Amino acid sequence: MRLEGATFIVTGGGSGLGEATARGFAEAGAHVVIFDIHEERGGRVAEEIGGAFVRVDVTDEAAVRDAVEQAAKTGVLRGAVNCAGIATAEKILSKRGVHSLESFARVIQINLIGTFNVMRLVAARVAEAPPLDDGERGVIINTASIAAYEGQIGQAAYAASKGGIVGLTLPAARELSAYGIRVVAIAPGIFETPLLMGLPEAARQSLGQQVPFPQRLGRPREYALLARHIVENVMLNGEVIRLDGALRMQPK
Repeated sequence: MRLEGATFIVTGGGSGLGEATARGFAEAGAHVVIFDIHEERGGRVAEEIGGAFVRVDVTDEAAVRDAVEQAAKTGVLRGAVNCAGIATAEKILSKRGVHSLESFARVIQINLIGTFNVMRLVAARVAEAPPLDDGERGVIINTASIAAYEGQIGQAAYAASKGGIVGLTLPAARELSAYGIRVVAIAPGIFETPLLMGLPEAARQSLGQQVPFPQRLGRPREYALLARHIVENVMLNGEVIRLDGALRMQPK
């Protein structure tokens, strides 16, 4: 599939991996519609790339449904890249007590249920698009994490949410294949996202040195490059691709 002339939704497109993806897809000629809860950041990126912005909470069914319909009016909707998500650090048991059920549920609600909410509603719209070569209609890329495989101490909620994305990938790809829609997930390692860039320089360098090669944090553009390749390579389907420089996380 060619990005040129296609319409793609990018959730969390106002910063980090989502912003890099929105910019990369726009550079390739796609019309990008950014879904983000942060209006100022999302709107700024959309304006800079000549795309569109809709303020959306990905967990809100009605809001996402309306936003997908808005996106579909701007061109032929061919898919989405789901980057919206949050991360928390909380132990199951600690001196402060037990893990908050509310915080656990919130991470699952945004990272897993929010991703599924967007995926299902985008798929319904993409299924109506005219088929391309090989009968392909579109592709949905979800964001997992290497924490799904090597979650660290304090990452119970985050790892569970990303493990859900991993488990969702193959059954979704199998089911949506009947409509010519591919589903792929990317599992990034440690990247230069707003969360990590808030750490001191020494801490960032220490994290980067844990990566076998290259010994640095991943760059959001590298995520965007992989997302673009997934769109353009029709044989990539039903797979979770690690993007981590061969990093395998330790318990802490």
